[in-house]
Amino acid sequence: MANDPALSLEDFIAALPVNSRLIGLDLGTKTIGLALSDLGRGIATPMDTIRRKKFTVDAEQLLDICSKQEVGGMVLGLPLNMDGSEGPRAQATRAFARNLSQKTDLPITYWDERLSTAAVTRTLLEADTSREKRAGVVDKMAAAYILQGFLDRLGFMGINT
Repeated sequence: MANDPALSLEDFIAALPVNSRLIGLDLGTKTIGLALSDLGRGIATPMDTIRRKKFTVDAEQLLDICSKQEVGGMVLGLPLNMDGSEGPRAQATRAFARNLSQKTDLPITYWDERLSTAAVTRTLLEADTSREKRAGVVDKMAAAYILQGFLDRLGFMGINT
């Protein structure tokens, strides 16, 4: 898309610094779920949830975390419709990436996040997690699900480090 700062998979990989983590983001209207990879980029771990306020505040908090955690790139979950088309949430994600790219040089890419929240919620239900506990962890677990899918793709391509 025009003016979209997100890189293709190949360009994203080429732009990553050695020995850096990736951060996965599950962008919601009220929260941003965060997950972090290990330095070997093989395992995604749920990290935190940012309660959304306004873009500038959210971006500063996110970039502060990226700096402290030695993050070399961002993987944003792209919420496509089941038929692969883009609706308002995907457009909002692209707008977030555009705005964020004006505040950082970190490479950004997207990963199809269809059904990530549903898959995580199902897993939490199977684990008999209470509704209150689910509400507190579903966003960061969805971010980990998104990031793990991306890391698995890198591993499949033989490019984890």
